[in-house]
Amino acid sequence: MSDHSQYDERTGRDGTAVTSQDAAPPTAPLALSRAGVDRAAHHRFDEPWLAAAWSHPTTRVLPVAGGEAFVVDTEKGTELVLVPSFEAPDEGDRYFLGSDEDGVSYFALAGETLPGRLDGDARPAGLREVGGMLSDRDAGLLVHAVALENWHRLHSFCSRCGHPTRKAGAGHVRRCTSCAAEHYPRTDPAVIMLVTDEQDRCLLGRQTLWPEGRWSTLAGFVEPGESLEQAVVREVAEEAGVRVAEVEYVGSQPWPFPSSLMLGFMARAHPDGTSITVDGEELSEARWVSREELRAGWESGEMLPPSGISIARHLIERWYGEPIPAAVRW
Repeated sequence: MSDHSQYDERTGRDGTAVTSQDAAPPTAPLALSRAGVDRAAHHRFDEPWLAAAWSHPTTRVLPVAGGEAFVVDTEKGTELVLVPSFEAPDEGDRYFLGSDEDGVSYFALAGETLPGRLDGDARPAGLREVGGMLSDRDAGLLVHAVALENWHRLHSFCSRCGHPTRKAGAGHVRRCTSCAAEHYPRTDPAVIMLVTDEQDRCLLGRQTLWPEGRWSTLAGFVEPGESLEQAVVREVAEEAGVRVAEVEYVGSQPWPFPSSLMLGFMARAHPDGTSITVDGEELSEARWVSREELRAGWESGEMLPPSGISIARHLIERWYGEPIPAAVRW
């Protein structure tokens, strides 16, 4: 593992010399890794407690369908529309999301569609659109609800015997109606990494299906029997032909599109392994980019950064030394 605070000096945007230790200022928590509610897993199989919690007047319910929930824009910002349980639709699957420090319990209610009767200012939105705008509590609730909704929708049959499964554990388990096997929500680990070379340039790539000008860090799923560090090395070699010598873990966040956990890394390329050869499948192009080249690309509109809620953006800003300018569209 390497300490990337030991990079050579460089010149900052204001003309002063800075090191990469200066270039990695404290940043806000990753947008989808925030939470403000205790998941209170010890209540998930306590049916009397769950029934009482659902009926309590302070309980709030988050209707969700197809990865979206209703939000409303207020003077304080964008907020989830949470309704009392007695106003929630009668149909749908209930998932217990947890309780806050004031004792308020939160449930998700997953249906085929979002309910039609709501405040006229409310609008449906998903995590990609509003994940970075929500409060810690609302971001955590929506990530949790969307992940469970995705999983239940795709796992209605037992992988052991093929019979139907039923929801259990307040939405955190599915139990087979025939062999009684229990199935738990699936999370697929994926690594995402910003690779730098001896000149402290970063390696960016783009896929053919992306919008014109979109460039981002490399990423890929972890394979069975593989460590996270091994996955970083393998994915960079497979996609760009670059040989990674050092790997440093940065952070993670859930990515329920539909069921991933993104694990972010900074990595150093081996001095003798920086030649780029793209695979033509995962990536259509890849290139080494300096801070000056990247800034010029943003300013001209020729290079577009990754989404504001992604770890890719967080990694690029960590290397770049400051947030990507608000004027840069993405």
